[in-house]
Amino acid sequence: MQRYFIPADRFDGSTVEIQGDDAHHIARVMRARTGDKIIVSDGMEREAIVEIRQIDAGRVTASIVEPLALTGEPRHRVWVFQGLPKGDKMETVIQKGTEIGASRFLPFLSERTVVKYDVKKEEKRIERWRKIAKEAAEQAHRNRIPSIDPPVSWRQMLAEVAQADAAFLLYEKERGASFKNALQRALSDLDAARPLTLAVIVGPEGGFSEAEVGQAEAAGCVPAGLGKRILRTETAALVALACILYETNEMGG
Repeated sequence: MQRYFIPADRFDGSTVEIQGDDAHHIARVMRARTGDKIIVSDGMEREAIVEIRQIDAGRVTASIVEPLALTGEPRHRVWVFQGLPKGDKMETVIQKGTEIGASRFLPFLSERTVVKYDVKKEEKRIERWRKIAKEAAEQAHRNRIPSIDPPVSWRQMLAEVAQADAAFLLYEKERGASFKNALQRALSDLDAARPLTLAVIVGPEGGFSEAEVGQAEAAGCVPAGLGKRILRTETAALVALACILYETNEMGG
């Protein structure tokens, strides 16, 4: 069943209203008809199966048939702090990371970032990233759309680490701690009975400098490696995210 996120104020008692691109998608792409059922969510606390009652130009009205429980989110929040990569790699991280279960993406600029950051172009870029996250969340039957932060500096990113219960710096030269061991140790030290916030920090194509690793450790991050193979920046983020959800029993079974 097709799923759409709508603003909370579009839930009005027993009816909902869908507008804009989503209404166009329902009418023109899905070719829906009155009587068809879809799922709508406000991305916060309400989700329901609804039956389409009326399709107008740019607007679809539907009646709530069945409220749904919010079961599509991991118990623990995982933030992906991603060194801004080249090309459309950030789009891949956001799309696939949303499908897997990340709750936040924060791109950052660091010493070895090779992308030329253009503030003037960033607004449209962030708008596109958020659209990708919304569509991926709908496809994956998420209850919430992950937040997408504007790119920040290395120092600003490290300041965000304090908000997480544990933060892991993925470092290809790290030989002392595997990501699995570091994660298991952190989970055993924390009160896993409550929802936790876990941050994964991934460098750009050139990785982190020794100075940055030291600064990250001083900020409370745990350097950890993902095995003997060197992963691309966009691959590392997704592997680490999947590892966290596996270790916290979010991958079934």
